[in-house]
Amino acid sequence: MLRMDPPSYVLLQNPPGLPSIAVAWVACLFWRSKLIIDWHNYGYTIMSLNHGRNHPLVLIAKWYEKLFGRLSDYNLCVTDAMKEDLWVNCNIKAVTLYDRPASYFKETPLELQHQLYLKLAKDYEPFKPHTESVSWNAERSAFTERDEKSGDVIKSRGRPALLISSTSWTEDEDFSVLLKALEDYEQYVNEGVKLPALVCVITGKGPLKEYYNGLIKKLHFKHIQICTPWLEAEDYPVLLGSADLGVCLHKSSSGLDLPMKVVDMFGCCLPVCAIYFECLHELVKHNENGLIFRDSHELAEQLKMLFLGFPTLEGKLQLFRKNLRASKQLSWDESWDHTVLPLLSQTE
Repeated sequence: MLRMDPPSYVLLQNPPGLPSIAVAWVACLFWRSKLIIDWHNYGYTIMSLNHGRNHPLVLIAKWYEKLFGRLSDYNLCVTDAMKEDLWVNCNIKAVTLYDRPASYFKETPLELQHQLYLKLAKDYEPFKPHTESVSWNAERSAFTERDEKSGDVIKSRGRPALLISSTSWTEDEDFSVLLKALEDYEQYVNEGVKLPALVCVITGKGPLKEYYNGLIKKLHFKHIQICTPWLEAEDYPVLLGSADLGVCLHKSSSGLDLPMKVVDMFGCCLPVCAIYFECLHELVKHNENGLIFRDSHELAEQLKMLFLGFPTLEGKLQLFRKNLRASKQLSWDESWDHTVLPLLSQTE
């Protein structure tokens, strides 16, 4: 600190803010720098998931965030709902800077999809072809195959639909909602509804993964396969850009932040079914770029509606994808230049 050139600004993301907000504030006093806090959530609400909202540690953390949050020079936040809450409850004036997907979150070309499916098929049964090929050397996955005459990759006839969700396997996401919806979907197929087989991929790792894997093993589906891989970093955006539908079970601990996983899915033009919480409408526009559900029954009905007649080029699933392609959101750099630079220029 003594040797480095003093910065003009110190940008701190919260959470985590305990004790980093106070430390950053002291450093800014020493350097005569401006402190900018980027509010992505409230740390005390995350603590309350394990301890309860009235636990002494949670109450101290809440007091701390409010007190030291007011000492910042500028504040950014991820939703208009958080912007209002910061002002009303903390007397903190903030500017909304929505999260944007990285540039590598985009629709995946069919050739690249095929390569990823073949790679995953080495370790995960749902990606392997489900029928025998006439040719012994055919290059096939559950979803794609290479045409032996043209050499082009094509989507397999009768392929399953690819459903994807990602999670850190923590208490703020209840995956029993998805599992119950899949049970209902299986029942629809058994009753004769013309629905495709499903491959449900749930990526990520975390403390509750083994618990949910235990529940998954107890399910006996004929038309649904579930796998829970840990993907390499470069494979995750490729799989998102290959999927047919995303599912998000994230519930904000504060009700004021938005799930980054949906931001990334939208970057890949992937329609999403997301569980309801207060400010979700700032990201997921119901019946425009996805659907919002409140329970497993509603999710099951949405899956049935979206996949009926799959893989048709018509219907809501394709409409949502078309709307996402046409939305042309600002990139992260453009959003920063449009929102933050004018704020900083006020002091120059």
